[in-house]
Amino acid sequence: MEDLEIQDALDQKLKDLIGQRRWNELRELLAAMRPPEISEMLAGLTSTDRMLVFRLLPRQQASETFSYLEAPQQNELVRNLTNGDARNILADLPPDDRTALLEELPAEVTQHLLALLSPADQKEARTLLGYPEESVGRLMTPDHVAVRANWTIQQALEQIRKKGRDAETIDVIYVVDERWHLLDDLRLRQILLADPEAFVESLMNWKFVALRAADDREEAVRTMAQYDRVALPVVDSEGVLLGIVTIDDVLDVAEEEATEDIQKMGGMEALDAPYLETPFLEMVRKRAGWLLVLFLGQMLTATAMRHFEFEIARAVVLALFIPLIISSGGNSGSQAASLIIRAMALQEIRLRDWWRVMRREVAVGVFLGSILGSVALAGVLLRPGREELYGPYFFLVGLTVAASLVGVVLLGTLAGSMLPFLLRRLGFDPAVSSSPFVATLVDVTGILLYFTIALFILRGTLL
Repeated sequence: MEDLEIQDALDQKLKDLIGQRRWNELRELLAAMRPPEISEMLAGLTSTDRMLVFRLLPRQQASETFSYLEAPQQNELVRNLTNGDARNILADLPPDDRTALLEELPAEVTQHLLALLSPADQKEARTLLGYPEESVGRLMTPDHVAVRANWTIQQALEQIRKKGRDAETIDVIYVVDERWHLLDDLRLRQILLADPEAFVESLMNWKFVALRAADDREEAVRTMAQYDRVALPVVDSEGVLLGIVTIDDVLDVAEEEATEDIQKMGGMEALDAPYLETPFLEMVRKRAGWLLVLFLGQMLTATAMRHFEFEIARAVVLALFIPLIISSGGNSGSQAASLIIRAMALQEIRLRDWWRVMRREVAVGVFLGSILGSVALAGVLLRPGREELYGPYFFLVGLTVAASLVGVVLLGTLAGSMLPFLLRRLGFDPAVSSSPFVATLVDVTGILLYFTIALFILRGTLL
């Protein structure tokens, strides 16, 4: 709480300095702040004030701060900077961050900014932009340190001193042959502690993990998590080292993918920008589509109930339990869908495991439904004044509800667990089998199941 109060006070002071145009004091205050703190402060300013403050930053601090800003804020700044300022920012950005910025901009703006770069940087940027969207190639940076197997440790250390200043990281050093085929990767510690006269080859075990440039970026997330690395090499189809992917970029991808899945599971299209940065009409468009689909689905529920209008009129007591029945089915389906979608994302289960999952969910569904059904039956039988509330056939009513709960919970778990497999098999994202979608599906079938069981149990009594 105290930290939040300090941050609020600092933000207010900055806004006061900006409002009073006290630029010298503002420069002194910014000089004492770190780039992540400055980027957070800039995010809360208006477009005009953001540009004014950003122009006060020294070149190095401006470049570092720029890399922490969200994409919409970066786009806004580069559109309003002078060509000279934009050139400095782009030149100082790491190649992977530069690629991330350029791919978010309209084509004409990207071409304009590319023209500001030096020939070497321009070639590098065009190469990275040439890889498919959401591929590992778009994430990688060519700034790394590579050595030869036949070099001595002393020669390797000299190469690290020469190239390390511009490298993204020197925690891992890569061993290549004369044609730049990747042979191994070595920890910096191994090299530092080795005999300077020994050869690099003496440290190699010829075992390494690498990504392909055309791989989906989610593969980088899985591989880095599996092997607990801070950087991974990226090679082409022939094993030539192209660059590296570092943990900071992979963490950003993991966050984006998780956010996208969560939003889809909530019953909407994934947003392309942070919540407050998303335009109003786009927000409506992203949410309206699924709401309309779900609304039409719920209309089927009303149709199903209309089909049993006669039964409801004769046994009004059955209507009391409709919310209980359909919500239980929807909740069980949402649970199953969430578990399966996440397990798929973590590669804990694959398409071939559908039969094992279905058998497991059948058992789980029956058991969970039996628990809820037992509670419902006990609630009806032990309720004071049960005959006044549920009529003389209260036991049969309770039995109907209990049996329906077993069926609808089983139906919900099966729908929630099998839909992600079906969507994955058809080539769609399993996350679109969202909780609301599963709940709507189970609502309709749950109503049909409930009244079918009621007709069977209550025939000759209430019905």
